[in-house]
Amino acid sequence: MVEIPDSLRSLFSAPIEKRNGTYVVEVPSSEVDHEALSADETYRVAILESPASTESSMQQEPQQSSSRETVSRAPSGPPVEEGEVRNVTIETVGDQGDGIAKVERGYVVIVSGAQPGDEPTIEIEQVQKNVAFASIVDSDPRAL
Repeated sequence: MVEIPDSLRSLFSAPIEKRNGTYVVEVPSSEVDHEALSADETYRVAILESPASTESSMQQEPQQSSSRETVSRAPSGPPVEEGEVRNVTIETVGDQGDGIAKVERGYVVIVSGAQPGDEPTIEIEQVQKNVAFASIVDSDPRAL
């Protein structure tokens, strides 16, 4: 089992291609659109072999088309659903005074009544393309 740190900002599948003497991993535009990553920034990247890669190397057959399919199946919609209950960490406060948490792919969840550092259990009430709104169902026991 691979340990994934809490600071993980993005997770996606993509083929590695050789171009002009270097190797390139294409980042899906949705990662930048959802603000998980920013253009012209430097990031630490971990490369994990996918099960499809392992099978293809054992079979010694090129699997280029299936690698491309993996990229096209990258998540495109919001990573949360209405009614979903989850634990989050409030990172900052928005202009309206509500807490802001980021979940998978940098997706923003606005939590009414939360403060930075809180770790409440929330319920997602409304989901939009780039943001969700949630309420606290169980407060952080460390909060005063």
